[in-house]
Amino acid sequence: MSPSDVERADLRDTLARLILRHDLTLTSAEVTDQGGVEHARGLRLWRALGFPETGDALAYGEPDVKALAAVAVALDGQMLDESTVLRMTRGLGATMARLADWQVSALVDQIEHDVESGKSPTRLEAAAELARSAAPGFEHLMVYAWRRHLAAAAARVEALGAADAELLSTTMTVGFADLSRFTSLSNGLDDSSLGALVENFETRCADIITAHGGRVIKTLGDAVLFVTEDPRQGTRTALDLVKQIASRTELPNICVGLATGSVINRLGDVYGPPVNLAARLSHVARSNRVLVDAATAEALGDEFDTRVLPPRPLRGFGNLSPITVSDRRGFRAR
Repeated sequence: MSPSDVERADLRDTLARLILRHDLTLTSAEVTDQGGVEHARGLRLWRALGFPETGDALAYGEPDVKALAAVAVALDGQMLDESTVLRMTRGLGATMARLADWQVSALVDQIEHDVESGKSPTRLEAAAELARSAAPGFEHLMVYAWRRHLAAAAARVEALGAADAELLSTTMTVGFADLSRFTSLSNGLDDSSLGALVENFETRCADIITAHGGRVIKTLGDAVLFVTEDPRQGTRTALDLVKQIASRTELPNICVGLATGSVINRLGDVYGPPVNLAARLSHVARSNRVLVDAATAEALGDEFDTRVLPPRPLRGFGNLSPITVSDRRGFRAR
């Protein structure tokens, strides 16, 4: 390798050590042995976290031993069975992988600015400095946010009652907000502009949904899936999404579908006919229009105006008549 390649490799190693806070001195066989977990079980946990098997490479350190030892205590003490541990591990791995990608993407602009301004000579050194200065505080914030969300999730399960809590199922209103003509729009944007547009859309949707007491389940690039406790709350949220996104000249129009019914909460996601129906309704809605199903419309009362549209085929549901909804007191979807 050239001197510059060696320097870059050293900086990458430094960055890894700063983030992991330990040296990698153990193989997979050594870490499972020291952690008191069968090797095959340890590999299953590692894969569940979303990482490939490492063979004889030195890929682990003391924190990995402690993590496996904690799992061994939970399993040996029968606090948790192995299937529960694996399910929780998969959820943790998927969530943290997405969070890590999100963090790195968000920090790219900061790193570029630091290099261009002369604050740091290279991108890797700028990243290393951020790892030294910002990572500890963000780690504290991450644990804090997890505890707050865990408490909120536990409260939601308790509110279900014993019967529904077994399946984590409940009746709620599901919303699907979709950018109009996103495919044709994205073809005309460079990568940087497309990324900025999607992030702007997701951020504004999340702010609006949360402000109305709803919960974002996930984002899918050009769409946001969210849930609310009841149809009125969901409809207010949907109309506000249309109103606020439509007022932003830098964002395309959106279409929103709402459906109400029994939904199963599983591994941080939601499943059931209302989820699929909300997505179908958003796909057939005109720009800046909110379409709802009959169950949602029946629960709205006289706060909103509704109009039944001609029936049309919705994949998986046959011919259904969507219902357009608008707010009598203010904004009317175009």
